[in-house]
Amino acid sequence: MKTLQIFDPAMCCSTGVCGPSVDQTLVKLAADVAFLKSKGVTVERFNLAHQPEAFTANPLVIAEMGAAAEHLPIFMVDGEIRAKGTYPHRNEMAAWFGLTAGVSELKMAAQPCCSGEEGCC
Repeated sequence: MKTLQIFDPAMCCSTGVCGPSVDQTLVKLAADVAFLKSKGVTVERFNLAHQPEAFTANPLVIAEMGAAAEHLPIFMVDGEIRAKGTYPHRNEMAAWFGLTAGVSELKMAAQPCCSGEEGCC
């Protein structure tokens, strides 16, 4: 199976799903990452604030992120950039790996975090 690498902008924690006002895009991404992992995809996620060495070790990321990191996040599959500057939807990421996200799996991502539903982040 292929590997997905996500290079996130600087955030307070590794996923950005923390603090008093959580960005729902990051909540959905956490669920989407869990979905991909459950399908056997290896996912590596790097936060600029916590793992700057992962960024500096990758010349393509350095070249593409912009001087002020304005093009983050960057999504790479096996070293190839698939998206930058935005968080792609689950069905787009699933397609990168030849997967489909079923209706029930898409609904899981739409649930608010920690709503008591199974599969909550």
